[in-house]
Formats: sequence, C-alpha cells, structure tokens
Amino acid sequence: MNADVFTLFPQWFDWFRTQRHVENALAQGHSVDTVDFRSSTPLNWGQVDDAPFGGGAGMVLRVDVMEAALRERYGVDPVELPSRRRVIALTPIGRVLDDALATELAAEPELTLLCGRYEGFDERILEHFVTEQVSIGRYVLAGGELAAMVVLDAVLRKLPGVLGDDHSAIEESFSDALEGAPEYPHYTRPADWRGWVVPDVLLSGHHARVDEWRREQSRKRAGGPLP
Repeated sequence: MNADVFTLFPQWFDWFRTQRHVENALAQGHSVDTVDFRSSTPLNWGQVDDAPFGGGAGMVLRVDVMEAALRERYGVDPVELPSRRRVIALTPIGRVLDDALATELAAEPELTLLCGRYEGFDERILEHFVTEQVSIGRYVLAGGELAAMVVLDAVLRKLPGVLGDDHSAIEESFSDALEGAPEYPHYTRPADWRGWVVPDVLLSGHHARVDEWRREQSRKRAGGPLP
C-alpha cells in the first residue's frame, strides 16, 4: 500500500513512522508519505485558508489550494483522482471508522488522506476531489492529523506480516472472527495475585474448552445470548 497524507503539519508523522508495526510495513515496501499543501499554494505568503462566505467564525481551507496540492502530487486534474485511487477527507460527519472499513481500506493499493484544519474544507473539495469522508468519532478535533494516524494505524496492522504474527489481527474486537463482538479477556502470570485468580479453564491446556470459553466471554461482552 502507498498512503499519502496531505497536511499542514508533515512533521507530526515522523513519530508515527517510528512505531514498530509502521516500521515493519515500511520495511516491506509499503509507504506513508506526507504532502504539505502549504508548499504548493498558489497564494502569497503560504496562505491556505480564507474567511467563509456568509460570515461566521473561523477560516476555511480553500479549494484552489487543495487542487494545486493534489495536481502537483499526482499530475492530473484532481477531479479524476477518485476514479484512480481512494481519496478520503477526514471529517467529523463522515463514515465512522470500524473494523470492516479498516479491512476494506487495507485492500487498497493506493490511499490518500486529506487532513482538515480550522473550520474544515471548502465544500467543493468534498464534492469533487474525494471518494468519501471518514470520521473516527462524532466529535471535533483541531485537525485531521490525529484522525489520519488512527486510520493508518488500524489499516497498516491488517497488512500481512506487519504484526509479526498474522493471527494477532484475526481475533480482535469487532472482527469477523468474533462475529463483530468485543475481544475476550486476557490473563498472564501470576495466576493468583491478591486472591484474584485466573479462570481454571485457561490453565487446563484443553484448547477446545479454552476456545469455547473465549467465544462465550466475547458474546457476553457484546451483550448477546450465550450458547
């Protein structure tokens, strides 16, 4: 996967690239590149935003600035991009990120994430340059950078070999393997701490019983009926 993040703060992603699973992904040939759309702005003094028509608080990222950044990066009219690659604007009102969407995005060879700032995007950016809008929750952040990291974290860890053990990404909360339910409880040594003991079934060595117990606990956490 080749992922591009359009942002006013590309340096924020230097830390993200140092995370172990991200490093593993990069070592396998995947990429996470950042594009500072301030560097290609057609406006003077690095301006990227402007006051909204109709008045109101805050500033809005301009459509001509975003077009210039996308055009410089990909060499085509940005209107054509949604037919060539997944272009996602990170907004509070978009499709909420879940395990199914992360799995869907992990299958994409090319991914572009647009990080908003200020009062967000000029609506024409959303109407003409993007495939869809994605949200990490129904709340507002100062910008899309943290949301982009969340999306990429959820997506990259699903790529084969990134976690070291591919099974780590199979039985996770809300995955198909657990029928969309939360993951079951985990325990490790010591088996008895302050009288808080590990369930006997996990110490039994009986793999079928352990698996049955874990599925039962997963369904219980989901509030569903137990078998």
